[in-house]
Amino acid sequence: MDLGLKDKVIFVAGASRGIGLGIVEACLAEGAKVAITARGAEALEATRGDLAARFGEDRLWAMAGDLRETAVIEKALAACEEALGPIHGAVANVGLHPCPPGAAVDDETWDAGFSQNLGSAWRLARGAYARMEPRGAGSILFISSIAGLGALGTPLTYGTAKAAVNHLTKELAQITGRKKVRVNCIAPGNIIFPGGDWEARSTGERADNWNRWIRREVPLQRFGKPEEIGSMAAFLLSDKASFVHGAVIPVDGGQTK
Repeated sequence: MDLGLKDKVIFVAGASRGIGLGIVEACLAEGAKVAITARGAEALEATRGDLAARFGEDRLWAMAGDLRETAVIEKALAACEEALGPIHGAVANVGLHPCPPGAAVDDETWDAGFSQNLGSAWRLARGAYARMEPRGAGSILFISSIAGLGALGTPLTYGTAKAAVNHLTKELAQITGRKKVRVNCIAPGNIIFPGGDWEARSTGERADNWNRWIRREVPLQRFGKPEEIGSMAAFLLSDKASFVHGAVIPVDGGQTK
């Protein structure tokens, strides 16, 4: 299916690997121009070089920086539009912050977890919407988690912040819809990719236990892949999803009950 993303500009935070990279590749495959951002400059440049070789230098723009910070976000959005053109879609994919299990979470860890998982998403959405609203068009996409849909035993900051992202999706949609800017959210399940947590678990000392758990808890009996999130993201960012607004969509192999 042609999603109509050819030459549309998509801005993706957290794009150097995993789910973010899967979204970037899906959008590039549809002919979009993509701005990729991440905190690590070296990893981002390696990703940019690989993508440029496959999809063309002219379809990519990259900037490294801390996408939790408003000044960095605003600089990146402005530079992206200068390089590629008006932003059609923005993907808030900054997430994960170390948090110990249990209730012994200190103030610094609590605040950092929310800044990483919720604050970064809101600040990118705010900056992108400010550019989309005058044009009366655009699509904002949050990446949360099924950990925000139910209590799955994840660290407190992660599941709680992701639940807030899910709610932010619905609240913000009430505001932006009147300006024809759509807001949606993907809640991924267990996505495996090189260097990710699930790769480490599925090959470590307790690999058999984790793999049995996946077969028991996930009706499709397997991990998800970044490209499967990417396909859903490209659809939601496109005008083919023109009546999908304020939705939180699990992509989890049926795990969410």
